[in-house]
Amino acid sequence: MIVSLFITCYTDLMFPQTGRAVVKVLERLGHNVEFRNSQTCCGQMHSNTGYASEATSLMRRFAGTFTDAEAVCVPSSSCVATIRTQYPKLAAETGNIALMAQVESLIPRVFEFSEFLTRHLGVDDVGAYYPHHVTYHPSCHGLRALQLGDAPYRLLKNVRGLDLIDLPQKEDCCGFGGTFAVKNADTSAAMLSDKVRSILDTGAELCVATDNSCLMHIFGALHRERTGVKTAHIAEVLAATEAEPFA
Repeated sequence: MIVSLFITCYTDLMFPQTGRAVVKVLERLGHNVEFRNSQTCCGQMHSNTGYASEATSLMRRFAGTFTDAEAVCVPSSSCVATIRTQYPKLAAETGNIALMAQVESLIPRVFEFSEFLTRHLGVDDVGAYYPHHVTYHPSCHGLRALQLGDAPYRLLKNVRGLDLIDLPQKEDCCGFGGTFAVKNADTSAAMLSDKVRSILDTGAELCVATDNSCLMHIFGALHRERTGVKTAHIAEVLAATEAEPFA
């Protein structure tokens, strides 16, 4: 299968190691990964803050870029949630029947990374090895919008050597929420404090998630408090092997 990688803004600008990890995992499973250079942003930030015109332009670009893709793999629950929930509305508001049909046809071929592995490819074991104590934070978009369920857990439980520790109050939001963290800083900080306490209570060495945006927020607090606990996208753990360990 030829898999198109939609890298997302956060990954492209700040977490390129996640993109490389996605490619490693998919190639290990025997798939060819392509990167379409015309891709930009999914438009999540614009759509969520009322900039419908700008979001529509980005939706058009995404649809045009991937219209003939066999499958689009995205290492971000929130971006996939935007594509699935916002794109049909944005397309409908244009009144463009062809665009509406293009978006409707494309959406079933767009997948978050962990659901692509488990639900589309039917793979729970990607041959990873990571001998460390790990906890998993289910992001709000992955948990509620995409309903990933146990997909990330199944993947992590099949990583050799990995000790997966359940996160207390795991369904609680980390407090990021994009612009929410800026507009409601005090509330966001309080939510983050609770999440960090839950992570520290597990005794885990690493906190993983399906969204680098959440992880960026969480790591900021873990780092400022000098906890020594690291964060990583789930793809980075799944890419690790005995031959190519994850640092």
